[in-house]
Amino acid sequence: MNFLYTILANRMILWLLFIINVAGTVYGYIWYESQLTVTPTIFIPFVPDSPTASLFFSFVLLAFILKKNWPIFEALAIITLVKYGVWAVVMNVLTLKVTGDLSWQGYMLIGSHGAMALQGVLYAVFYKMQWKHVIIAAIWTLHNDVIDYVFMQYPKYPGLETYVNEIGYFTFWLSIVCIGIAAFYTTRFKNGNSLSIN
Repeated sequence: MNFLYTILANRMILWLLFIINVAGTVYGYIWYESQLTVTPTIFIPFVPDSPTASLFFSFVLLAFILKKNWPIFEALAIITLVKYGVWAVVMNVLTLKVTGDLSWQGYMLIGSHGAMALQGVLYAVFYKMQWKHVIIAAIWTLHNDVIDYVFMQYPKYPGLETYVNEIGYFTFWLSIVCIGIAAFYTTRFKNGNSLSIN
């Protein structure tokens, strides 16, 4: 594992991931453009879930490149990367099951979002987040679920509209699990024994 952590902390790897995540964030916001044009202004910050998650992680990586830690972004990143990474994989697989077809973009989203979830967890050993950061990130995440499934601003997947109640229920519990993951890493490193980016 030490070898893996050495690779993850390598500055070239950090820069590469930073560039990939920034590019993915930009692409993600463009992907949401059609939905954002019909979204009430007050809800816009809560609609493009996945690109906002990768934006949070971009700040985490930028902090690492600067040899710093920005714990609030670490908490937001681990919860939202895992949540929306897993969520998008499940939704695209469900789309394939329900409609019998999935575009190449759908398969691309499965791969990219799976990688999102993975990177959020892999870098958790370097996080310095505390309980206060996890609580703030948890409030953001659960509030986002309310916006999505009470005010019906959830990401639109054609063919899945009839399952919105079940998807909302799944999403809520996925949020709880991801908050639990952040809490686990916070407890694990509560004595400041997380690894550092050199």
